[in-house]
Formats: sequence, C-alpha cells, structure tokens
Amino acid sequence: MGMVRYKEEQIIAKLRKAELLFSEGKNKGEVCKALEVSPVTLSRWQKKFGNMTKSEAKKLKELEKENARLKKIVADQALDLSVLKEFAKGNL
Repeated sequence: MGMVRYKEEQIIAKLRKAELLFSEGKNKGEVCKALEVSPVTLSRWQKKFGNMTKSEAKKLKELEKENARLKKIVADQALDLSVLKEFAKGNL
C-alpha cells in the first residue's frame, strides 16, 4: 500500500470510527486494519488530533499556514537587514 495523505477532517473522521471500534471491543490491530492505517499512524493521530473537532482541525491548519507566512516575512526582513548592514560597512 502506498503512502496516502489525509486531510485533518479525514483523520478526525477515522479517529471517531476508531473510537467506535474500540468501544465494540476491537483491539488495536483490528482497528488499524479497518481504518487501513498502521498502528504507528493511529497513535500519532491520536496524540495530535485525539480530542479535536473538524472545525478545530481546520482552524489549526489555518493557523499553521499563517505562522509559516509570518516566519517567511521575518526571514525576508532579517535578510534585508543583513544586506543593509553589509552595504553600510562598505560605504563608511
């Protein structure tokens, strides 16, 4: 099976399904097989998204995007400052 990228909403839906399967008495192996994911993936998802709703996951994704955008702006400004300092050293 190849690597599949799931959206946050899909992950949360699978986690809700996992909760139902666990409540029916299924073990982790059976749940992972039903969800078509590895036990490591299921554990990682539970740790990251365990108690989130779909709207919370969407908001998290938006915040991560905004954070990346702001980091890029800061990096660009730091580069500009560095260039200006080098230019000032050469002209003094």
